[in-house]
Amino acid sequence: MSRRYFGTDGVRGKVGEHPMTVEFALRLASAAARVLAPEGGSVLVGKDTRLSGYMFEAALEAGFVAAGVNVLLVGPLPTPGIAYLLKTLKCDFGAVISASHNPYDDNGIKFFDREGGKLPDELEEAIESWLDEPALTRDSQALGRATRVDKQRTVYQLFCQSTLPAGVDLSGLKVVIDCANGAAYKVAPRVLSDLGADIIPIGCSPNGRNINDGCGSTQPELLRMTVAGVKAQAGIALDGDGDRLVMVDHLGRIVDGDQLMYVLACARQAAGELHGPVVGTVMSNLGLELALKERGIDFRRAAVGDRYVLQMLREEGGVLGGETSGHLLCLDRTTTGDGLVAALQVLAVMKQTQKSLAELAAGMQKFPQKLINVRTRQRFDAASHPEVAAAVKAAEAAMAGRGRVVLRASGTEPVFRVMVEGEDEAAVAAHAAQLARVVERAAP
Repeated sequence: MSRRYFGTDGVRGKVGEHPMTVEFALRLASAAARVLAPEGGSVLVGKDTRLSGYMFEAALEAGFVAAGVNVLLVGPLPTPGIAYLLKTLKCDFGAVISASHNPYDDNGIKFFDREGGKLPDELEEAIESWLDEPALTRDSQALGRATRVDKQRTVYQLFCQSTLPAGVDLSGLKVVIDCANGAAYKVAPRVLSDLGADIIPIGCSPNGRNINDGCGSTQPELLRMTVAGVKAQAGIALDGDGDRLVMVDHLGRIVDGDQLMYVLACARQAAGELHGPVVGTVMSNLGLELALKERGIDFRRAAVGDRYVLQMLREEGGVLGGETSGHLLCLDRTTTGDGLVAALQVLAVMKQTQKSLAELAAGMQKFPQKLINVRTRQRFDAASHPEVAAAVKAAEAAMAGRGRVVLRASGTEPVFRVMVEGEDEAAVAAHAAQLARVVERAAP
């Protein structure tokens, strides 16, 4: 059975258009309750700062309570904060209302299991199997209750602080923190300040419509200018739901997820704390793989999506992984991708080594990448097409082991992604253009 609504990170779409309607959210809550708490239980519900979060929170609350599940409403809190509190509050599952880095007129709903992990595909398929059924309403004596637990965010703040190594604080560091006007706007500045950092907050004044608008990890230009302007040692950019991290060094240069993984992997290795392979994705920069190889660190690639990175880390016994976009997993510190926790780990390395972020990231050379989206009328297995396979082989041979080709069908639109990376930017662009033409010709 293929999933109709769940993508790589829950159900997502434009507010007011199917499936992001109140009626669908109500049925989704009912379906999730049937699968994840069939005998009743409790669910923790959190959200980011989108205006539509109020109506989806109310719809989920109604669906869960009607199905006999007790609802704990924590309000705006980063997605990883929900994952952490699930265990401390001993809930059966969690629900987060967020469209992550998307604009405010999008929204989404995703679920976590009782351990704070994202649901496997088979559970999401099971939830979808109930979506055509009317919402369940139990007898009055079996209904659930709803309770506000807003103050529990301080528990998450203390947890984040506890992930720093013993005896390490952030005193002496000037840090700009950009919360994308999203879910971390309260907790992130407080955590950094409580740890002793001198903070300059931006993107911390949500109004329901300005989430990810000219700020945050996907639009870090304001952060770059601010870091340089106030002469900060580093800048931190989170996305709307706080699970993605991009940083800026003291020179105002972006340090992306691949570079941050390199910094953390080297630090963990030096401390004897790196176990198993570092896991990236098929889109992770080749420079990361080669830089880790030079240090004797095993690197593996999972499918795109932090859920698949997490799955491979668990299978291989690894503790560190992530995506170029900044979804970073530090499983020796927490159970899911957490932008704030990852940022704290990087700041701790800076403090312990007395090196700038620029110095720490300098050991990884980022290879130029060229991505071309080829529109197709329908999906097809491009990699097995003889003409495409021959073109890929020719491009890889020309790059002589210092470059690679990735062909990937989009999971959300009729597009085939052609990505080439290598040492020579002009050659990379030429190879990508040639491959895109071949894929376009081969498409049915």
